[in-house]
Amino acid sequence: MLEGVLRIRRGEEEVEAREGSAVLVPRGTSHTYWNPGEGRCRYLLIMTPKIYELIQAIHAMTERSRQKLGELFRKYDSELL
Repeated sequence: MLEGVLRIRRGEEEVEAREGSAVLVPRGTSHTYWNPGEGRCRYLLIMTPKIYELIQAIHAMTERSRQKLGELFRKYDSELL
């Protein structure tokens, strides 16, 4: 965490990351994250090249229906939960 606070759900666990901390999400673990407050939140993500390509492909989508997202996730050997 570079600045602010981030909440992370990894599997069934929810953790809070504050400035200077780090959170590891093991491969294959379902996860999501969000800024729980009104303040600025800056963080650094470290990911595999394949996941980076998936994120880029999501941003390039014009239709983000659950079906289309699911197809895209499968293309990158990932699962949309």
